[in-house]
Amino acid sequence: KPSTVVMENLNVSGMLKNRHLSRAIANQRFREFIRRMKYKCEKYGIEFIQADRFYRSSKMCSSYGTIKNNLKLSNRVYSCECGLKLDRDVNASLNLAGYGRLTV
Repeated sequence: KPSTVVMENLNVSGMLKNRHLSRAIANQRFREFIRRMKYKCEKYGIEFIQADRFYRSSKMCSSYGTIKNNLKLSNRVYSCECGLKLDRDVNASLNLAGYGRLTV
């Protein structure tokens, strides 16, 4: 079992303002998912951490930590000057795993 679970603290109310994504986001029930995840972590003795809302998990290079400010949501591949080329979500998950190590 994992020792720590790290999840982003998303601005769901802001995301609901996007008319293209609002229905899909509303159907996800993020609050309920997070509540259940916290409960399961507590039950099994796993540390649960919610990353700060302004932590740049998607815009930061998981190898060197450089920040790419001009990254748009439509850019699905993260490419860094250091040569790192990853799926945007994989890069964010690596950064969140690092967030868990930094805050412990």
